[in-house]
Amino acid sequence: MTQLPYEEALERARTELQSALSLLLQEIADYPTPISGCDAQFIRLISDRTRIASSLRDLDDRPFVATPRKLEPEAA
Repeated sequence: MTQLPYEEALERARTELQSALSLLLQEIADYPTPISGCDAQFIRLISDRTRIASSLRDLDDRPFVATPRKLEPEAA
């Protein structure tokens, strides 16, 4: 199995998550009006929407990388 370069793999994940989110949003829009608190399938759709959106935000966040207080080679 050939591995993708790191950045390409992240972009593919982002594209797939955006596609999943678009499909999910359409499914939510087309869903018949639920009975409040009683429709487990609708609640699952909302939960999935939150998880996908959170995953997309996580991909876009820049991780914190600690750096030495002194930017000198001997300080590391």
